[in-house]
Amino acid sequence: MIVITGATGNIGSKITQNLLDKGQKVLCIARNADKLIQFTDRGAQAATISLAQTDLLAQAFSGAEAVFAMIPPNYTAPDFLAYQEMIGTSLVKAIKQSGVKYVVNLSSLGAHLPDLTGPIKGLHAQEQRLNQIEDVHVLHLRPTYFMENTLVNVDLIKNQNIMGSAIRGDVQLPMIATQDIAAAAAQHLTKKDFSGKSIVHLLGERDLSLDEAAQIIGRKIDKPDLKYIQFSYADTQQALLGMGFSADVAKLFIEMAKAFNEGLIEAKRTKQNTTPTSFEEFAQVFPKLVYR
Repeated sequence: MIVITGATGNIGSKITQNLLDKGQKVLCIARNADKLIQFTDRGAQAATISLAQTDLLAQAFSGAEAVFAMIPPNYTAPDFLAYQEMIGTSLVKAIKQSGVKYVVNLSSLGAHLPDLTGPIKGLHAQEQRLNQIEDVHVLHLRPTYFMENTLVNVDLIKNQNIMGSAIRGDVQLPMIATQDIAAAAAQHLTKKDFSGKSIVHLLGERDLSLDEAAQIIGRKIDKPDLKYIQFSYADTQQALLGMGFSADVAKLFIEMAKAFNEGLIEAKRTKQNTTPTSFEEFAQVFPKLVYR
């Protein structure tokens, strides 16, 4: 049995589908029972619990061959790092209590840094907590900037024919499709091909700038004049607040944008950490979203 936390999320759902496609026995953990039906209909087991419920979480982990552990985002948290610590500590305690021996932890590019990375700082702390567990093999997956992050621009494209964020348009970013993160996680969970405490970076198919991403999207949606614009930190922070983000989360996201702009978040590309899905392939989703 392989246990997936955050099973209804963007990455967890794809891992679950991948494992079920391979005939693996899966236990899905999420708070929304209705969203788990898609997996239980395919033979998965389900546990509708919060990751803060440590004892129930330990019961779910008990007897598992491997666990996919992640801290789901909570963008309304008044103190996001405290929220990450609370969930992260619960996960660590449950892993210890359950006796599970293999854990794949969803971290992030930049998690080697202790500070100045916004929400990634909490993932650095979680890596440290997991590294202190004895006799458990832990693999930290550190994926880069998600291609799916660009989807937040759909309304801007529709209404203003622009894309934008606080990240500079000319910064070369490795970008990854979440389906590639899920494929890597599913492989390691199935093969259990790691030992001790280890790290795997996942850097997408290639580096490209958000200026280049806008050009690619523009070609896909027949808007060749589509431009990417860097918004000021202050304007971006206000926009995040307007989207329902807490003041603390908005501040942390600005800090993360600064880290990208200043080249703090990076890793060396290799054949092993390069994943297959190109941005051109991913961008095929934009026409149906922009013109629906």
